[in-house]
Amino acid sequence: MTTDLNVTDPVRPSRRTFLKATGAFAAVGLTIGFEWAGTGRRALAATMPEATFAPNAFLRVAPDNSVTVIAKHVEMGQGAYTGIATIVAEELDANWQDVRVESAPADAKRYANLAFGTIQGTGGSSAMANSWMQLREAGAKARAMLVSAAAAQWQVPASELTTLDGSVHHAATNRTATYGSLASAAARLPLPDTVTLKSPKDFRLIGHQLPRVDVPPKTNGTAQFTLDVTFPGMLVALLQRPPLFGATVRSFDASAAKAVPGVVSVVQVPGGVAVVAKGFWAAKQGRDALKVEWDDSKAEKRSSDAIMAEYRQLAGRPGASARKEGDAAQALAGAAKKISASYTFPYLAHAPMEPLDAVVKLTPNSCEIWAGDQFQTVDQGNAARTAGLDPQQVKIHTLYAGGSFGRRANTQSDYIVEAVSIAKALGANGTPVKLQWTREDDIHGGLYRPMYFHKLDAGLSADGKLVGWRHRIVGQSILAGTPFASVMVKNGIDGTSVEGAANVAYAIPNVSVELTTTQTGVPVLWWRVVGSSHTAFAVEAFIDEVAHAAGKDPFVFRRDLLAHEPRMRAVLELAAEKAGWEPGKPLPKGRGRGIAVAEAFKTFVAQVAEVSVDKDGNVKVERVVCAVDCGTPINPDVIAAQMEGGIGFGLGAALHSAITLKDGKVEQNNFDGYQVLRIAGMPKVEVHIVQSGEAPTGVGEPGVAPVGPAVANAIFAATGRRIQSLPFPTASEKTT
Repeated sequence: MTTDLNVTDPVRPSRRTFLKATGAFAAVGLTIGFEWAGTGRRALAATMPEATFAPNAFLRVAPDNSVTVIAKHVEMGQGAYTGIATIVAEELDANWQDVRVESAPADAKRYANLAFGTIQGTGGSSAMANSWMQLREAGAKARAMLVSAAAAQWQVPASELTTLDGSVHHAATNRTATYGSLASAAARLPLPDTVTLKSPKDFRLIGHQLPRVDVPPKTNGTAQFTLDVTFPGMLVALLQRPPLFGATVRSFDASAAKAVPGVVSVVQVPGGVAVVAKGFWAAKQGRDALKVEWDDSKAEKRSSDAIMAEYRQLAGRPGASARKEGDAAQALAGAAKKISASYTFPYLAHAPMEPLDAVVKLTPNSCEIWAGDQFQTVDQGNAARTAGLDPQQVKIHTLYAGGSFGRRANTQSDYIVEAVSIAKALGANGTPVKLQWTREDDIHGGLYRPMYFHKLDAGLSADGKLVGWRHRIVGQSILAGTPFASVMVKNGIDGTSVEGAANVAYAIPNVSVELTTTQTGVPVLWWRVVGSSHTAFAVEAFIDEVAHAAGKDPFVFRRDLLAHEPRMRAVLELAAEKAGWEPGKPLPKGRGRGIAVAEAFKTFVAQVAEVSVDKDGNVKVERVVCAVDCGTPINPDVIAAQMEGGIGFGLGAALHSAITLKDGKVEQNNFDGYQVLRIAGMPKVEVHIVQSGEAPTGVGEPGVAPVGPAVANAIFAATGRRIQSLPFPTASEKTT
C-alpha cells in the first residue's frame, strides 16, 4: 500500500487524546460543552460528576492529564474513534498518548449527527464530515480556556503562551503547566464566544498516521463487544423466525424444547418464538427441538428468477423521471450508433463478522441496553415503545460492533426490539437477557441490499461523441414506509435507488434517468455504499461499452467527458498514472486491465483493476490501484485501510455473493453458500490519497463502488466477454 499524501512520521509516542464529554465540570477535571443550536454559546457551570451535562459536550481533561473523547459515533471497524479523537486533539494540542475514547450515551440533544438532524447515529460515511468543524471548535475552545487559566496563574498575557503535547508554556520565564494541573481553574472560566482554528499548515496530527486508538484493546482482549457482555444470572435467547418473509406464528409446541437441560422458558413475541436458556448451546438445542406451525397466507412465495423476470419486463416501459436533460429519446433515435445493455443485481446480505446481538435489562420503569448500536435515537424510541416506556427511560451502552455495513442501522430496530420483546415476555423483572443471532439467522434474516435490474441505452454521433443516455432502474425502495421517506423520497423517487445514476457526472447533452419502484415481501435495507453498490457498476460497465463502440480508449473517453468535474477527473488520472495505464496498449494475452470512477458521499474514488484469466476461464484479480479524494485526509492509514476493506467487500459481492429465493425461501445458510471474499482472493492493493484542503468526507463506503465495474472491464479486456449479471459467472457457467 502506498499513498500520495506526504506521510512523514507516525507522530511519536507523545500522542494526544480528545474527549467529548457531557458538558459539565467535575471536581476531578474539566469538561467542555457547547450549545450549538442558535448563535449563542455558553460556558457551563461547575457541577459534580453526576450533574446533568449541557448539550453537545465533547471533551474532558482530568488531573492525570488524560483527555477523554466521548464519541457520538459507533466504532464498527471504520476508524471513527481515531478520527474523532484526532480532530479534537489537534485543536486542543493534546498529547496523543494521553487520549482516551468513550462512547457517548444515547442523547440526541447533545450527540446528534449534524447530517441527520436531531438524530444520533452513524451512517452514510458521515462521521468525520458532520463532526469536522464541531469538534475542531470544541478542541480549540478548550485549549483557549486552559491557556487563559495559565495566564491568570502566572500573571502574563495569554498571547505570550504556547501549547504543545498537553502542556502550556511561557518561553520568557521558562514555565510549563500540564493540562491536568490547569483543569480545575480552566473549568471556572467562561467559554469564549469565538476562537481561531489552526491553519492546516500547522497540523501535527491531522494528516499523519497516528496509531488507531482501538487497536490496543482489540489486541489485548479488553475491547468489549456485545458477545463479550455477561452478567450474573444472565439468560441467552435465540428466536425462531418464520422461514418465509411475511409469515406469522399459527401455533407452536414447546414441550421438546423445554425438555432440553438449561432451557428456562419458551415465549412467543411479535417476531416469532424465543427459546430462553442459561447459555447459548442450550438455547440453540432448544430452538432446534421447537415445533412451530406457520401461517404463510400473506408471505412472499416467489423465487428470485420470477421477481427478476418481472423487473425485466417493467424496464421495457418508462419509469418516474429522476433526471431529464435535453431529449434522450430523440438523441437515441437520431444517433449514428446505438449501444444497449442490461445488468442484473441480486439481493445481498450484510454478513458482518459479529452477527446481530443485544443485551437487555428490563424493569417496569427502566430499560438498559448493551449493543454495538448504530442508530441510538431510533433504537431508543423503538425500545421504549416496545417496553411501554418513555425514551428517557431507555439507556443505551454503545459497545464496539464487529462490523455492520448498514445492517445495525434500520428504522425498525429489529434486533433491539426482539431483545426487548423477549425481556418483556419474561416479566420485565430485571433479569439480563442476551439475544443472539446465529450466522444462519443473519443470512436468513432479511433486510438485504435490494435486487435491481438496469437497462441502459446510449447514442453516439458519427464522430464518436456521446450524444444520448437513457438509464432505467427497476427495484425496491429502501425508504418507503420509513420515517425517512418524507425527506428522501421526492416525487416518487427514492434517492437511494438512483444515487450514482441520476447524478452521473459525464458531460452528456441528453440524459434521461428513470425509476420504477417495485414491491415485494422481501425486507430490504441500505448496504455498504447504498445505491452506488449497483448504479456505479451499471454506469461504469456501460460507459466502458460505449467507449469501445466509439473506438476510444476507456480511460481517455472518460477523461474527456469529465473536463467539467476536476476532482473526479483528477482521481481518474491519478489512478491511471499509478497503474501505468498507457492508452491503446493492452496487457499481454491472458491479462486485462479495467478502470472505473465513482463519487459517493462526496468522496471521489477511481480504481484500475488488473486480472489474469487461465485456460479454463478462471479469473484472478491480481492488483487494484485506487485513487481517492476525501477532502482533508485526517488519518492516511485509516483512509487506506477503508479503501482496502471496501475493495475486498465489493470484490466479494461482485465475484461470489448472492441471496436467492426458491418459492420465497432463502437458499443460502452460511458462508459456504453465501460466499464472501476469502484472503486468498484479495489482490494487491495500492491506495493513493489526493492532498486536499476541502472539508473531509467519508471513506467507509465509497471504496466499494468502483471495484466491481473495474474488474468487469478488466475481464472484458482480457477475454472480450462483457459481465452483465452479478455475481460474475463461474468458469463452468461460462462454458454452458
